[in-house]
Amino acid sequence: MTLQEIITIYRERLGLSLEDISDAVAVSKSTVSRWENGIIKKISEDNKLKLSKLFNIDIDDYLQHRFFKPVLGTVRAGYNLLADEHVIGYEEVSKSDYDRGDYFLKVVGDSMTGSRIYDGDIVYIQKVSAVDSGSIAVILIEEDEVTIKRVIYKDKLMILEASNPEYETRYYNEEDVLNHKIQILGKVLKVKVDF
Repeated sequence: MTLQEIITIYRERLGLSLEDISDAVAVSKSTVSRWENGIIKKISEDNKLKLSKLFNIDIDDYLQHRFFKPVLGTVRAGYNLLADEHVIGYEEVSKSDYDRGDYFLKVVGDSMTGSRIYDGDIVYIQKVSAVDSGSIAVILIEEDEVTIKRVIYKDKLMILEASNPEYETRYYNEEDVLNHKIQILGKVLKVKVDF
C-alpha cells in the first residue's frame, strides 16, 4: 500500500479535510495534498506516528503489509442501464490479489444469479480487453451501458449470456466489435461476499 492510498482512504473514511490532517500532523495543507496526490511518497517517522494516531492504524504496517483496491462505482447485472463510475470505497485484498486485479465494482441487478453473483455483491476485476470464451466479463455496450455477462465466441459472434434465464441472450457480430459498439473492459476474478 502507498502513502497516497492511505491518505485517500482514511481521509474519506473519517470525513477529514486536508486542513484537519495538516492541523493534526503540523504540516501545511499543501503538503497533505502532495501526499494524497502521490507527489511526496515518503514522510518522516514523526509524521508517520502522528498519522498513525490520527487514523488509529499502524502506518508502517499498512505501507508494508496491507493492500487495497478501489470500488469504482456500480455495474449492472442486467441490460439497458447506464454505467455509474466513481470511487465509493476501498476493499482490502491479499498481496496476490493486489498483483493480479485492478478494481472492484458493486453489482446492481440479478441477471447473473446462476453464477452466484447477486445484487449488492462486490466483484473483483482484472482490467483486460479480451477474455477466453466462457469467461464472465464486464462489457461496455454503446459507450454508456456497462454490464456483467458470460462471453461466448461462436461462428464469428460475440454472445453475451446471462445466467438468469429471465434475461435475453444478446448477439454481436465482428463489425460491432470492430466499431467498438461492444468492448470488454475486464474479467471478473471473484465475488467478494460479506456476511
